[in-house]
Amino acid sequence: MELKRVVVTGLGAITPVGNNVPDMWDNLLNGVSGAGPITHFDASKFKTQFACEVKNFNATDYIDRKEVRKMDLYTQYAVVAAKEAIADCGVDVEKVDRNKIGVILGVGIGGMQTFQEEIGGYFANYKDTIGPKFSPYFIPKMIADIASGQISIMFGFHGPNFTTSSACASASNAIADAFNYIRLGKANMIVTGGAEAAIFEGGVGGFNAMHALSTRNDDPEHASRPFSASRDGFIMGEGAGCLILEELEHAKARGAKIYAELAGVGVSADAHHLTASHPEGLGAKLVMMNALEDAELKPEDIDYINVHGTSTHVGDISEVKAIKDVFGEHAYELNISSTKSMTGHLLGATGGVEAIVCALSVKNDIVPPTINHEEGDNDEEIDYNMNFTFNKAQKRTVRAALSNTFGFGGHNACVIVKKYTE
Repeated sequence: MELKRVVVTGLGAITPVGNNVPDMWDNLLNGVSGAGPITHFDASKFKTQFACEVKNFNATDYIDRKEVRKMDLYTQYAVVAAKEAIADCGVDVEKVDRNKIGVILGVGIGGMQTFQEEIGGYFANYKDTIGPKFSPYFIPKMIADIASGQISIMFGFHGPNFTTSSACASASNAIADAFNYIRLGKANMIVTGGAEAAIFEGGVGGFNAMHALSTRNDDPEHASRPFSASRDGFIMGEGAGCLILEELEHAKARGAKIYAELAGVGVSADAHHLTASHPEGLGAKLVMMNALEDAELKPEDIDYINVHGTSTHVGDISEVKAIKDVFGEHAYELNISSTKSMTGHLLGATGGVEAIVCALSVKNDIVPPTINHEEGDNDEEIDYNMNFTFNKAQKRTVRAALSNTFGFGGHNACVIVKKYTE
């Protein structure tokens, strides 16, 4: 069976550095940090009091008010990003076979904010008085699959519809699933990517308890500093990133613009630790090798890696080791950058946003920076002869770009996009 080619024809995002793709991309290229004091709740008693929040967002600017009441914030973000991606791809949904259009999203945590509000409200207000009292929207707002369901209902898409959940690898796993459905001929188009909204008391408090978050409360904008010796944990982010993946002939038949071709995907497991990556990067090495093999590309065909790069001590070191093992001498010819230095870590949405970054880098031949690295702030375990694209975007030909995402539980997923040619 000959596999079909898959291309990227639409992009949509809502992020801490922009509530649409053009604004996000412009801010990333200019090294703008999305970090600041938490406004979603009173964080004054928390170890970490800052995050990368989405700003100036009003769901009713995009979604009917009655529908907003049925959606957790993560679903609102997903719907808004999906609407932008669908509009961007230029498809007239009335003129295509919607039985062959699907929605596959990645979500790491889902509607935990709704869960906190409903369960907290019950125990605080109703348990000892009138008994059980919950919103009829409690379960439909909370469950992790509902964002993909809402999008399919909104547009009448009857194709494959489900959610992947593999912590911070969720969106990349969703993209991999969508890619396989299309190249096997099971769908013509799929809305894919991921969404997350975990900046609430339970989310921040839980990650604080694990000592996973930076506590640089006096300097939030410079707290996310991947590959710098002074890094002290990741910065919580939120938002959504959605891509339209489309079978090539279907896209050509309707005259769609094409950002890039999705060349291959890889998955692997560290099988090592509940939350820590393998110190030698064995799972990361395997997932990149799997993706290269799937894409039928050689290591030297890759020009840019958007790394997982969360600004944690072990994680950054192990990823660099994996890159050197896979790419050998070519590791010194690559551009490497962590856009989490600007967006923070969007958890289950990460792979969607960073796949968009890779597609735009391939399309525009430019690599966004890793910000917040200071001269002399060097970790002796990291090879600074590699090009981490510190502090300033760099123009270069980007023939192919690779996106790494790694999640708690040892879940690894990798996506490769390349320039589209006939």
